[in-house]
Amino acid sequence: MTPDTPASAPRLALFDLDHTLLPIDSDFEWGEFTTRIGWTDAQEFGRRNAEFFAHYQAGTLDIRAYVRFATEAVRQQGPEAAAAAHAQFMREVIAPAIRPQALELLRQHQQAGDHVLIITATNEFVTRPIAQALGVAELLATELERDTKGWFTGNVLGEPNMREGKVRRMEQWLAQRQWGWGDVHSTFYSDSTNDIPLLEKVNTPVATNPDARLRELAVQRGWRILDLFSATP
Repeated sequence: MTPDTPASAPRLALFDLDHTLLPIDSDFEWGEFTTRIGWTDAQEFGRRNAEFFAHYQAGTLDIRAYVRFATEAVRQQGPEAAAAAHAQFMREVIAPAIRPQALELLRQHQQAGDHVLIITATNEFVTRPIAQALGVAELLATELERDTKGWFTGNVLGEPNMREGKVRRMEQWLAQRQWGWGDVHSTFYSDSTNDIPLLEKVNTPVATNPDARLRELAVQRGWRILDLFSATP
């Protein structure tokens, strides 16, 4: 953390996505959605999806293995079917989950002139349309490798955008603008202990809808706690 960053420094507002800006996990819900539309076996896929999700919550997820699993149905169906299914997913699952509290928080930062980024471990196929729906142009997500035809291979491209990987991906983003952490004032909103490395790096960490372990840590360290959806039925 760099508490003596100049007041005139560029301001960054970084947001995790799942359970932070959305009250759901978009990655998990996409998996459940593929079962509902008949792309995956309900029992076997549901069991494995829940198992991966539990590992994510525990901070033990092998994200490369998860991405291979999570993109298998998409890869088999092909680009046109995948795009149509994702549009349906946006209508049926994501749009109802977008809350005015989240939109207002994003707009406050945007209207203040902050650089607003969504930085999420969930892969780019699932999250790019969600970022667009939230009105956020800049997305750092786990990127997917493509084959010579431009379609997903099931592998992660580069470094997964998770845990310490989020810090390194942000540092690459900063370096592209010839900035370092000391050149900006950064705020990061997240619900998860998986994001402790980045929460520890920014000027202003905000534990947002935090899980129990992050809430306890935030209390210990004096971090701000924001229960963004507390007023949502």
